[in-house]
Parts: sequence; C-alpha cells; structure tokens
Amino acid sequence: MPTLIITYLFLLGLALGSFYNVVALRVPAGQSVIHPPSRCGSCGTRLRTRDLIPVFSWLLAKGRCRHCGVPVSWLYPLGEAATGLLFVWTYLRFGLSGEGMLGLLLASLAVIVTISDLHSMLVPNKVLLAFLPLLAAMTFSVTDQPWWSHVLGVVAGGGILLVLVLLGGMGMGDAKLFALFGGVIGFPGVILAFLAACLLGTLIGGGLRLAGSIGRRQPIPFAPCLAAGTLLTWGYGSQIISGYLSLIG
Repeated sequence: MPTLIITYLFLLGLALGSFYNVVALRVPAGQSVIHPPSRCGSCGTRLRTRDLIPVFSWLLAKGRCRHCGVPVSWLYPLGEAATGLLFVWTYLRFGLSGEGMLGLLLASLAVIVTISDLHSMLVPNKVLLAFLPLLAAMTFSVTDQPWWSHVLGVVAGGGILLVLVLLGGMGMGDAKLFALFGGVIGFPGVILAFLAACLLGTLIGGGLRLAGSIGRRQPIPFAPCLAAGTLLTWGYGSQIISGYLSLIG
C-alpha cells in the first residue's frame, strides 16, 4: 500500500507541477492560466499531448521544442519534478494526516513562488491571496501550536523582511511571502526558517559569484531560499530546535 500511495503522489505531483509552472510563469505577466492553451513560446505552435508529459517530454525532446528546435527552459521539468518529490517527502514525513495535507499546500506554494521568482524575480500577490485562506484554515485545524504562536510568526516573518525591504535589500513580495509562511510554522520556527534561508542564500549567492555566473551587486531570487527554509522547519524544526537547546543547555 505505501508503494502505491507514493507512486500516486509522485504522479499527482508531476501533473500538478505542470499546472504550477503555468501559474508561476503566466500570473506575473498578467496572463490567464486557462487561455490560451499551452504553446511554444518561440514558434507559437500549440503543444500536443506528447509535448505535455511532465518531465519526460522535456527529456525526450532533449530540452528543445520538437517543432522549431528552440531550447525550452529547465524551469519546466524542475517545477514538475520538485512537486512530485516534495509530495512524496510530505507523505513519508507526515503520512496521510492533516499535517500532511498542510504540507502538500506548503509544498505547492513553495514550488510556484520558486519558479516565479527564478523566472521573473516576482512573488505574485494573486498567488499569495489564493493560498492565504487555505493555509489559514488548515493551520488552525491541524496544528497544536497556540494561536498566538501563528500571529507572532506572521509579525516576525513579515517584520524581519520588511526591515530588509526598507534597507533596499529585498522586495515586498518576499516580505508578504514570509509573513504567510511565518503564520503557518509559527514562532519560534519562523526564526529558524529565516536563518536557514539566509544560510542557503549565502551559499548559493557566494557560489554563483565565485563561479562568475552573476555580478557582485546582482541580486539573487530569495523566495526559493525562504521556501526551502520554511519546508525544512515544517518538517524538522522541532527536532532542530530541541537539539540546539540540548547542546547549549
């Protein structure tokens, strides 16, 4: 049975990941996620079923449009594969539980904002507003943290990032996103998520600069780091915090 569930969730994640790509790429551009149907961004040819199989179509076409040969962004298979793997991880970590369902929502939002920020350096308000009532309802239904922990998570998450926005080092989309994430994982988890995001951002940014891929003053998308830090905290935050306190206690 677990194998069947894992397979189902992975395939479901691949399929939803394909839709999440559409949301992440079209919403920042002010386009409909329904119309027009998927087309090649270069030649305009409408994509057929064989072109829309998550991950595999991209691999079989060697990362190119099979009609015009123009390279297709690696963000497409990344969003699809990441969603499938995160769905499986959520099940393995939480099982078929309320926390698991909340984890699937968090993973879905994480994928959308990651692809959107990597592609356009934007975290769309419409996406955050769409997830807000779902995450709020699920959070207060399944978590055992007190309500004030989630309120503090919103204030701390949004407040920390707002300071960075005012200092000119961050965008408002990041602040809104982390306020939403903070409301789910609560306080003090939001602090751990922020530290993890900063560490990840430093490692990635430093590595890209050393490799010469980006300039010294060129900004890097921070939403993927916030998403990764939040998922890490959601999955293992209590263990990490307990382990740290035992070391200094």
